[in-house]
Amino acid sequence: MRSRFRDQVPTLLVATLAGTFGAFLLQVIGLLEAVISADDVAGSSGTVALMLAIVATVFIVIAVYVSAIVTANTVSTVVAGRTRLIALLRLIGSSARAQRAEIAREGLVIGLAGAALGILLGSGLAFALERVAVATGTIPEVGFDYVTPSVLLPAAAVVLTTWLASWVGSRRVLRVRPIEAIGNANEAARDELVARRGRHGVALAFVIVGALLLALGVVVGLASPLGVFIGLVGGILSFTGIVLAAHVVMPPVLRLVGRVLGGSPAARLAAENAVRNPERSSRTTIGLVIGVTLVTTFSVTMQSYRELLLAAAADRPGMEQAIDEPLTITISIFTVLIGFSAVIAAIGMVNTLSLSVLQRTRELGLLRALGFDRAQLRLMIVAESAALTVAATLTGLVLGFAYGWAGAQALLGSIQGEPRLVVPAVPWAVFGVILVAAALLTIAASVAPARRAMRVSPVVALAVD
Repeated sequence: MRSRFRDQVPTLLVATLAGTFGAFLLQVIGLLEAVISADDVAGSSGTVALMLAIVATVFIVIAVYVSAIVTANTVSTVVAGRTRLIALLRLIGSSARAQRAEIAREGLVIGLAGAALGILLGSGLAFALERVAVATGTIPEVGFDYVTPSVLLPAAAVVLTTWLASWVGSRRVLRVRPIEAIGNANEAARDELVARRGRHGVALAFVIVGALLLALGVVVGLASPLGVFIGLVGGILSFTGIVLAAHVVMPPVLRLVGRVLGGSPAARLAAENAVRNPERSSRTTIGLVIGVTLVTTFSVTMQSYRELLLAAAADRPGMEQAIDEPLTITISIFTVLIGFSAVIAAIGMVNTLSLSVLQRTRELGLLRALGFDRAQLRLMIVAESAALTVAATLTGLVLGFAYGWAGAQALLGSIQGEPRLVVPAVPWAVFGVILVAAALLTIAASVAPARRAMRVSPVVALAVD
């Protein structure tokens, strides 16, 4: 039982981060509302408080959604590593449903622990921020009470999504056969994945319907900004379809990226590993794809909005500077908030890659027995991490730019009173940050797995049961 919960440490980390973000954001929003209420002028209007609550809700929902995807993928990786143990339990009489229920219970316990830690950490960070703001004179002392029932809302969301994500991620348990107790296969073969026509059909339907709604939102946006809501639904549906078909979408991108890794045996093996195990590769990358897509979508839309406003104010002296500064600050704050979801996704990728390397002890031992030295193993792990990170980042940038333009067109196509084509603005600074973060992520994701791979003894690894 202890080893089972040790496998779920990455899930606990993700749940804690999501809970911390939710509690911190709600506490800060509550603090700002208290500061506004203390003002005789601003406190008389509830509009600002309502807008703050809406913004907090949107970003918390995004963070919880990303953490749910990451949790489901992490649990799937854990289940893949337990295939032989599950098969042995099946062999002595345990049912697949009982095993799946056990994993779901683990998810519930981890969700509760992560939510509790998140409340404590988030509230503590908010309190520290208040003390700094009061000490510097940024805000007055308002005596805000941090013991509030509102922080239970994101905590409940974290518990529920972690439990549900564990249930969804453990569906592979139902496909484990007792005969696999004498085998070593942990991942579904590519042929088995391609044969899942039902899932592919659902994914294709989501993509088609979502794309049509996106197009409709763009058209409606030429007459009304309300087209953005139609486009939002279309974006959610189409992206959900892409997530469902990740094991089909990602291999071609990984194959393309693999061609630039080089021709050394370690680089070729890294490229083949990424393509040969589409289920594992898609689990590792899809969270990061979601994070990069979210950041890019938001950045392109907001940058396009900023450029449009600045162009409209260009002929008014002083107006351009008056608009630019608050817009830049607002965009920066929102980018940081939505970037937290990308951080959760990045941590999920690091955890999933580490788990997958840990589960490939026999494979790594076989490579050592065939003549690979420690340096070649390290290069293979680093190259594989680089391929996965680059593929996820490129996919996220392309999708984010497309969704960002669609959102900008649907929102701003009629903003000047007549239909117009919105030229998408490129947020070069954000793109640069994403690329630098991707390089750092490659290093972070490969350090621990590479160190672990270098310690593998061929004799011990080949004797692993």
